[in-house]
Amino acid sequence: MLTRAATFIANLPRDSRDTLFLLLVIAWVLLPQVEHLPLWCSALAAGVLVWRGWLALTNQSLPGRWWLLTLLALTIAATLFTHRTLMGRDAGVTMLVVLLTLKTLELRARRDAFVVFFLGFFCMLSNFFYSQSLLTAFSMMLGLLGLLTVLVNAHMPVGKPPLMEAAKTAGWMAALGAPIMVVLFLLFPRLAPLWGLPSDAITGRSGLSQNMQVGTIASLALDDSVAMRIRFEGRPPQQQDLYFRGPVLASFDGIEWRPQSFSFPSRYSLTASLVVTGAPIAYEVTLEPTNRPWLFVMEAAAQKPALASYQSAMQPDLQWMVNRPITELARYKVQSYPDFRHGPPQAVLGLREFVELPPGFNPRTLELASQIRRDPRYATAGSAELVKVVMERLRTGGYTYTLEPGVYGKNTADEFWFDRKEGFCEHIASSFVILMRALDVPARIVTGYQGGEQNPVDGFWTVRQSDAHAWAEVWHEGLGWVRVDPTSAVSPGRTGAFQRLKAPQGVVAQALGSISPGFTIQVRAMWEAVNNSWSQWILNYTQGKQLDLLKGIGFESPSWADLSYVLLGIIVTASLAGAGWTLWEHAQHDPWLRLLVKVRKRLAKAGIESTPSSSPRQLAAVIKGKYGGKAAALHDWLMQLEMQRYANTSNNPASPGNPQALKQLKRQFNGLSWPV
Repeated sequence: MLTRAATFIANLPRDSRDTLFLLLVIAWVLLPQVEHLPLWCSALAAGVLVWRGWLALTNQSLPGRWWLLTLLALTIAATLFTHRTLMGRDAGVTMLVVLLTLKTLELRARRDAFVVFFLGFFCMLSNFFYSQSLLTAFSMMLGLLGLLTVLVNAHMPVGKPPLMEAAKTAGWMAALGAPIMVVLFLLFPRLAPLWGLPSDAITGRSGLSQNMQVGTIASLALDDSVAMRIRFEGRPPQQQDLYFRGPVLASFDGIEWRPQSFSFPSRYSLTASLVVTGAPIAYEVTLEPTNRPWLFVMEAAAQKPALASYQSAMQPDLQWMVNRPITELARYKVQSYPDFRHGPPQAVLGLREFVELPPGFNPRTLELASQIRRDPRYATAGSAELVKVVMERLRTGGYTYTLEPGVYGKNTADEFWFDRKEGFCEHIASSFVILMRALDVPARIVTGYQGGEQNPVDGFWTVRQSDAHAWAEVWHEGLGWVRVDPTSAVSPGRTGAFQRLKAPQGVVAQALGSISPGFTIQVRAMWEAVNNSWSQWILNYTQGKQLDLLKGIGFESPSWADLSYVLLGIIVTASLAGAGWTLWEHAQHDPWLRLLVKVRKRLAKAGIESTPSSSPRQLAAVIKGKYGGKAAALHDWLMQLEMQRYANTSNNPASPGNPQALKQLKRQFNGLSWPV
C-alpha cells in the first residue's frame, strides 16, 4: 500500500507534488498549536489545508479573491469574539495561523510561496510561546528542515527534481548554520522573553493558586507536570519533612480563602520573628515558570535564596517572594533549617485576626466547637491539646482523602465534618482551620508542595503539580506558629509513606504497566532525566552562566563589555577565515577559465550572447562574422587563447605548459579594443 502511495505521488505533476509536501509541513508545524487554539480556528485550518490539497490533486483553479476576503473578515470577527482583542499572544497566534492557512489558497506565484514559507517560520517559532520542552524543540527542528526543504525546492530549476535532493541541501544548510547558532546561543546577551506565560488557569487541576475557593470543584484532575526539581547537597531529608512553603491564606469570607494582604491590611503588624537552630540543609531549586512572584523553599529559609536577576524578600508570614512574576525557568540555591520557630511567642493583638470567622456560615461547626469547650476536660485546654482533640476526630471519625468529593454547598466545613466526611487536602485543611478558629485558637492555611520523588537516573528530586498541598499553622503559647497537617490524620500515606492518589491512566499506559511496571517507571525516569538536562543546560543558560564561561577562558572579572569583545572577536575571526577560504578557493580555479569568463562578460555588454559551452574559437567566428576586419585584433587574441589551452606542442610559445604566455594574454586583454 505504501508502495502504491509512493508511486502515485511520484507520478503527480511537480506543482501538485510540491504543494502537497508544503501542506504536510504546515500541518506538522501547526499540530502542536491545536490545544492552544480556539476550536473554530483549528477546524478552519484543517478544512483549508484539506481543501487546498484536494485542489492540488484534482488540478482545479484556486478560489477567487472575494472568497478569501470573506473568510478573512469572518476569522477576524471570530478572533475578536474569542479573545476580545486582536493584540496579545493568543490572539496574535490565532491570526497568524489563519493568515498562513488562507495564504495557501493564493499560491499563484513564487512570491506567494515565499510569503507562505516565512509565515510558516513564524508559526514554528510561536510554538515556543507555550512550551520550550525538549519534545517541542525536536518536533520544530523537523518542521524547520521541512520548511527549508520546501524553500530549496522552490529555487531549483524547472523539471521535477527529487524532494530528497532538496532535503539533502536543506540538511547541509542547517548543519553549516549550526556552529553560528551555537556561538550566538553561548555569547549573545540573555534578554528577557518578549512574551509572558498565560494567566493562572489551574482551577480543577492540582497545583497552586493565589486564592483557595473550597467546595466548588467536584473532582480534581491530577497534573503530573513538573513544578520544580531539587538537588540536595549531601543526604536529603525524609519525604515527610519536604514541605515547600507557598502562599499563606489567612482571610476567609465564608467561601474563599485569600492571603491577608489581598483582603485588608493588618491592623497590628506581625513580623516573621524567625529563629533557626541546628544544621541547615543546602539544596538547589530549578523552578518551572509560574507567572507568580513566589519562591518555593523548604521550611524554613533564613537567608535570601541566591537567584540571579530577581530581588527576593521574606514576608511576615514566612513566604519568600520576588519583585516580579517568574516567567522563565529559574534556578536558585537555598539553605533551610528543619528546626525553626517563627511568629510571636506571646499573645499579641494582631493574632485576633487569625480567629475571625464570617457570620452566617458553618453553624454546626461552631456548635461543635462550643461542645468541645463545654467538655470539662477541655474547658481550659490550651491550643496544643485542642489540636490533639481535632486530629483524633479526623483519625477515628471515618474521614477519607479522595479526588472526587463532589460539589460542596455554602457551609463547607459543616458538610465535611458531619455529612460527606471526604475531600482532598483543601477541604481538610479549611475545615480544620475553621474549627480551630471557632475554638478561639489562631490558625491559618499554608499552601505549597509536599513531598517529591528522587529520579534514580540523575539523582534530582522531582516535585510535581500533583504534589501541591495545603496544611495548617496553629499558634501555640511560647512557641509561635506550629505546622499541623490535618491530611496526615485522614491519610497518613499522603505525607508519611508518600502514597499518592493516581489519576486514571490511558489504555496504552495501562497495557505497558500491566506487562512491565518496572519498565514504564524506568522509561519515565530516563525521559525526565533527559528533560532535566535540557532544562539545566539549555533553558536555564542564564546571564551568570555566560559570565562563568568567560571566567573559564581566562577572564578574571568578566563583564558585558568582555562578552561583547569575545563575540565581536569570534565574528571578525570567522569573517577573515571565510575571506581567506574564498581567496584560496578562487586561486584553485583554472585561471584560463576565469579569463574566458571575463571575455564572455565583456562580449555580453557589447550585445554578443554566449553560453558556458562556447569555446574561444566559436566566439572568434561570431565576432568575425558580425564585425569583420574591425575586430581582427580581438579575433586573433581569442585564437591565441584557444591555442594556449589546447595546442600543446613543443614549439608553441602559447602552450599550456607556458604560464608566461597566459600572463601575456591577460595583459593584452586589458588593452584590446572592443566592438560597440
